[in-house]
Amino acid sequence: MTTDTPKTSDKLIVALDVPNAVAGLELAGKIGDAVSFYKIGLGMLTGGGLALANELKQEHGKRIFLDMKLFDIGATVEAAVRGLVQFDIDLLTVHGDPHVVRAAKEGAAGSGTKILGVTILTSLDRADLDDGLMVPGTPRELVIERAGRAFDAGADGIICSPQEAADVRALSNSSGRLIVTPGVRPTGAALGDQKRVATPASAIGDGADHIVVGRPVWQAESPRLAAQAIQDEIRAL
Repeated sequence: MTTDTPKTSDKLIVALDVPNAVAGLELAGKIGDAVSFYKIGLGMLTGGGLALANELKQEHGKRIFLDMKLFDIGATVEAAVRGLVQFDIDLLTVHGDPHVVRAAKEGAAGSGTKILGVTILTSLDRADLDDGLMVPGTPRELVIERAGRAFDAGADGIICSPQEAADVRALSNSSGRLIVTPGVRPTGAALGDQKRVATPASAIGDGADHIVVGRPVWQAESPRLAAQAIQDEIRAL
């Protein structure tokens, strides 16, 4: 008697926060079919990140989240996005400021790439926001406000910490929009530089469509087993 292997959930996005494309491809090989969705961030851009995105997408059938957090004048953002969507990426981040979101949507027109607006980075707390001259309000309050404005500007989804996922999902204009949450840590994992965190189960339960996990997977003795444990936690929901 044989049993079917459970389908890999694309709710888990593993961040390939390694130095270069060679290390990223090696890590993806270790993880194998336990993960179908990968994030490639700004830190790997000069290490062959776009080439890695293309290889994982075209040769290995993986979904790709390109985390560039673009911010500039509208014309520049539009041009940058128009160039990036040629790589057939699934998700692309820009800062959630309305003018940036609108420009990014113009650049992505006609492609399958979804634009995600960054609200408040999960590594920031109120003291950090004060240093950056951000308006008064708790991180939660600012995330909710920025998410609503990004949705109004046309964002396909937003990035927020798992602690704000339920509040963002409750917004009247969140219907049909994606919520992607970094700052997710399996029980017992070190927090690292993250300040607003939650477990995979609580993040998904609060309305996140995708969770992003990096170090708890790639720093594990067995990245494949670490990823599979998170998939099991998601599947148990």
